[in-house]
Amino acid sequence: MDLANAGEVGKAPVANQVADVVSPSSGRGHIFAFGLFLSPLDTFRRVIRNKTTEQFSVFQLAYILLFITYAEKGKKIKMLGLLLGVFGLFIVIVIGSLQITDLPLRRNVVGILSCASLVSMFSSPLFIINLVIRTKSVEFMPFYLSLSTFLMSISFFLYGLFNYDLFVYAPNGIGTMLGSVQLVLYCYFSRVAREESREPLIVSYA
Repeated sequence: MDLANAGEVGKAPVANQVADVVSPSSGRGHIFAFGLFLSPLDTFRRVIRNKTTEQFSVFQLAYILLFITYAEKGKKIKMLGLLLGVFGLFIVIVIGSLQITDLPLRRNVVGILSCASLVSMFSSPLFIINLVIRTKSVEFMPFYLSLSTFLMSISFFLYGLFNYDLFVYAPNGIGTMLGSVQLVLYCYFSRVAREESREPLIVSYA
């Protein structure tokens, strides 16, 4: 059975009507995805200016070269090893999936692996969330990256939900929740930082 369309049986007329309403979600999702990939530009300028990645997490494939260039030697070796491992895993998945002749089974296998990959991407800021809570600072959690993640996730979540595509709405639902957590933390700790900055540096006891 095709898992992605498991909920579609008997709902085709409804799905067609709903798709007319929510299909713009897909277009907005692609726009927000483009914004997601552009959102760390300010962070990249800071990395290049300071010549260190500090506590920033590694970004998508297009940005890994920048991360490796300015990372400390230990992180650089670790990231190169992970990068080679990812490429090797990708080749194995492609070759393995092409050996599956049952098309619904192939779709399910690749879909599950894609979901796992997407969930891991959405979960990657969890370390930064922990850092934000410990330090009470949002310095290493860029706002526009969190906002773009939330907007893209909720757009594709709605699109997948109303089109009964488990492989679209499941990981993006998780991404929506994690994006919401990041935005809430950013708003809270930004407010705390502003309040602390208004406190006098010298207290008079006179």
